[in-house]
Parts: sequence; C-alpha cells; structure tokens
Amino acid sequence: MSASDPDIDDYLKLFERYGSDLGHIYQAPDDDRYALLFEQVVRLLVKPSAFNLSLPEPFRTSAHRYRSGHAATVKYLSRPANRNFMLCDLHDLIMLKGGLAAKRAARTP
Repeated sequence: MSASDPDIDDYLKLFERYGSDLGHIYQAPDDDRYALLFEQVVRLLVKPSAFNLSLPEPFRTSAHRYRSGHAATVKYLSRPANRNFMLCDLHDLIMLKGGLAAKRAARTP
C-alpha cells in the first residue's frame, strides 16, 4: 500500500483479503466482521491522491468526518449495516473504475 498516495491497487489488495466478492455484505446488516475493513478503507479514503479524487465526494467526506469524530457521522457509521452498505457501494464502484479489468489482467498468463 502506498504510504501517501493510494490508488486502485491499494483498494483491490485490501478488499481481496476479505474474499473475491463483497457484494453480499450488505445482506448481513448486523455482521461486524467487516469493521476492520471499514477502518482500513477510511484510512485510505482520507489520504490525498488522484484516485481518491476520482471517487464520489460523499465517500471522502464521510471518511474525513468519521476520522475527525463528527458526532452524527460516527453515530451513523457505528451501525454495521451502514458501514457494510458503504463498503459494498465503494467496492462496486472500484470494480467499475478498473478493478474488474485489473483482476482479469492479473489472471491472464
């Protein structure tokens, strides 16, 4: 993972640790297994990078507010269902922004 300039590969490596498909996590609203993944994603989202700037602002804003302790954001994201929904949306977006192509290229000999 890049120390200060996260890119799509950093997110892909992080998501890959939790399985090949995270599209199902929103279906387990009380599942707290992804709390660490959420914290790691927030750490990436708050870092300045060209890739992060290409992501929709609500992801970055939520991450910054969560890290700074913004009461309403912390309360909202303290619920596993809300964190999982955000992770699922971000995962899908990253797959659309080149993650699927990168995974296919990695599998091609």
